[in-house]
Amino acid sequence: MGVPGEIWDGLLATQPRPATWVVATTAAAAGALVLAPRSWPVVRHVVTLVHEGAHGLGALLTGRRLAGIRLHSDTSGVAVSVGRRTGPGVVLTTAAGYPGPGLVGLASAYLLTTGHAVGLLWGLLALLALVLLQIRNWFGLWSVVATTGVLLGVTLWVPDQGQSAFAYLVTWFLLLASPRPVLELQRQRRRARTRDSDADQLARLTGLPAIVWVALFLGSTLGSLVLGARWLLA
Repeated sequence: MGVPGEIWDGLLATQPRPATWVVATTAAAAGALVLAPRSWPVVRHVVTLVHEGAHGLGALLTGRRLAGIRLHSDTSGVAVSVGRRTGPGVVLTTAAGYPGPGLVGLASAYLLTTGHAVGLLWGLLALLALVLLQIRNWFGLWSVVATTGVLLGVTLWVPDQGQSAFAYLVTWFLLLASPRPVLELQRQRRRARTRDSDADQLARLTGLPAIVWVALFLGSTLGSLVLGARWLLA
């Protein structure tokens, strides 16, 4: 069998489930990253990256043209798409951002239940490569390259058991982190610091109050967390 076939077989190979203490430890570590005041401003860039990537995917799925993604040092970001200013396409594109990290975490949790921890890491690398093609600013480029470097380093030089543990850490992080930006969004809205958020844009597009969209975002992220945690702990 040729080298490409061996690589493909390696990606499709399954790994045994880690010990329960490993699953619990990765969950605790991910929770600490989300809750700790010093780590959250750093790791939140990863959530923003997935958030904007979800906007981009929503644009592509609805036939809009993705014009680029920008990630900023204050953990904000923007995905620019071209198309109709109203209609289901722009609504889906705008609504995809906040649920995105939780849904990626949920999909990752499902892959882990099937034993494809290594395949999951390579799949995330492929998604990062697609996002990299759409980055349009230097900080965004640095952010994606740094994230890719960490994942690539783990997949190339860490033993299989370590890769599996890291895959659980990433999955727990996406699931646990996804509700926090929604809570931050509502806190900013309550303080009247922004009226141009995704929820406010959706309110103008659909006529549903922004608070309804915030509730839908929160319900989606919490639902992903609960279901994903059940899969990981089963």
